[in-house]
Amino acid sequence: MRNSETYRELIWPAAFVAAMAYVIWNFPKFILSAGLANDAITSTYTTAGVIEYLAALIAVVAVALGPRNVGVSAIEHAMDSPLDKLSLFFGRVAMLLVVLLVAVMFYEVVLRYVFEKPTLWANELSLWIAGFIFLLAGLYAMQQRSHIRIYLLYDIMPRWAQKASDVVSVVLIWAFTVSMIWGGIGEAQAKILRWETFGTAFNPPIPATLKPMVLLVILLVSVQAIANLIADWNKAPEHHAPVDEAEIEELKQELAGRIEDGSKGA
Repeated sequence: MRNSETYRELIWPAAFVAAMAYVIWNFPKFILSAGLANDAITSTYTTAGVIEYLAALIAVVAVALGPRNVGVSAIEHAMDSPLDKLSLFFGRVAMLLVVLLVAVMFYEVVLRYVFEKPTLWANELSLWIAGFIFLLAGLYAMQQRSHIRIYLLYDIMPRWAQKASDVVSVVLIWAFTVSMIWGGIGEAQAKILRWETFGTAFNPPIPATLKPMVLLVILLVSVQAIANLIADWNKAPEHHAPVDEAEIEELKQELAGRIEDGSKGA
């Protein structure tokens, strides 16, 4: 049963990936339509048409409806707020991008070593996709509380000290976020408006897209950190063993359920 639910909840992330891929590739058309294009964009692109706006609309609808259909697996942290659903949705997007990345790399390996006809675009496309995966995975890791934390001292603290440590962590995260946005917003705006590319034969707009994406995801991670702080404030203190027995038990239960579903299907 869980397998069929998983496939259904991936429909909106897949729609988002497809729509956003088209929007990003044709984003200079939106810049031109907004009257912000430089001479290079004006001489190369036309204004955005019906297809571009339709793709943008699909992406927006996917972000609006996709989080409502996201479920939590047995080994994932529960959803405590609407923002958790959004973070899990982008986690699913990152998972699909991993599949796409592997497909691109496999295609390149086959063409390079079997047919001796390497592509001019696979390497840069892999780097581009990997950049988005890295950023979205960071947001997912924050929601799952799976980022790097040192529990050696944290576990022996009284609960009030643990809460104080959590507040300090969130304050430091926000200090970093504000500094990054303050110092990088101008450069990010310049890169996207001039549609800065990678300077290779394929010449993808990696700088123009990833620089603004870095700032956006950092902001989302910081908001997620506040949501985690609020959700965990009144929870009982957790103690972390070298091996998480509860996680192992959840994995066993999920595996048993998949085996049972497979036997019923057979």
